[in-house]
Amino acid sequence: MSAPHFVVHDNTDSVGVVVVETVEANTEMTGWVMETDETITITALDAIPIGHKVALFDIAEGADIMKYGHDIGKTVSAIGKGNHVHTHNLKTKKW
Repeated sequence: MSAPHFVVHDNTDSVGVVVVETVEANTEMTGWVMETDETITITALDAIPIGHKVALFDIAEGADIMKYGHDIGKTVSAIGKGNHVHTHNLKTKKW
């Protein structure tokens, strides 16, 4: 496998983290699932900057988001598989 576009740490994760410079919309991305050492592919629906998250599957509004095997917040709108996940559609549960 060539270098991945994003990494997923845990099988329970709902997002992967982009590890290359900005991914453009409609890019077919390769991801590495660290827990199982498997490769997955997702088409980016948005431009996604390095360090930002991509949805691994369709996620409903109000759903918990898992990253690195930990709950990192709740969606404030529905997010489609391949969409950018960030502060515009994800909020911490603390506020």
